[in-house]
Amino acid sequence: MKKTALITGATSGIGEATAYEFAKQGINLVLCGRRLQRLKTIEKALARLTDVHVLNFDVRDKDATFKAIANLPEDFKTIDILINNAGNAHGLDPIHNGSTDDWDAMMDINVKGLLYVSKAIIPQMTERKSGQIINIGSSAGKEVYPKGNVYCASKHAVLAITEGMRMDLNPYGIKVGAINPGLVETEFSKVRFKGDAVADNVYKGFKALQAKDIAEIIYFAVSRPPHVNIADLLVFPTAQANSSMVKKIGKQNN
Repeated sequence: MKKTALITGATSGIGEATAYEFAKQGINLVLCGRRLQRLKTIEKALARLTDVHVLNFDVRDKDATFKAIANLPEDFKTIDILINNAGNAHGLDPIHNGSTDDWDAMMDINVKGLLYVSKAIIPQMTERKSGQIINIGSSAGKEVYPKGNVYCASKHAVLAITEGMRMDLNPYGIKVGAINPGLVETEFSKVRFKGDAVADNVYKGFKALQAKDIAEIIYFAVSRPPHVNIADLLVFPTAQANSSMVKKIGKQNN
């Protein structure tokens, strides 16, 4: 029987790439995002490969999140795989110059949004005693770097929640894990730097991870046999050694 996966943040980057990878493998999809037109475009592209349903809501909105998931059509109600991918970074300021609006956006999406979506779906998994949850973390959840303060805190929280979920859901046979990418070339930096031209330089001089690379890893995690759970995986491009050390062409480190 075909499985159904719900993916948040599915309109671009890792979420969109994961949708394409899952569709190729015949997994039915519930794609969630804030940009309805993008969702419809992706739905149309993937409908020839698998069954697709789109949900247009913002994970920060608790009521909208619960309502959207509760009202899924019968054919999509049973969620076997949850990919908590929606997340963002805003600004790169030292703590004393940080914007409280930026802080709210990061904590509301990266932490609270993940919790809201999980809360809406986990009860059906515990009832069935089956399911898999993959939270998309970050290397920023493994180490704090200068001016990363609140973003790093939000991603450390994702890892703590993942570990707590894994313990609490262990009696129900539900797999829980985190995939933690380093530098991935997506819209992420454009959002973080708020459209500033500096975003264009983030991935220059080396080969960054691509969204497709992470999507393939996510599929690897969900395609393991029942007794195997990828609990925690850190992924860097070869040029990256940690959050602050990247070998770029013509430079030893950057």
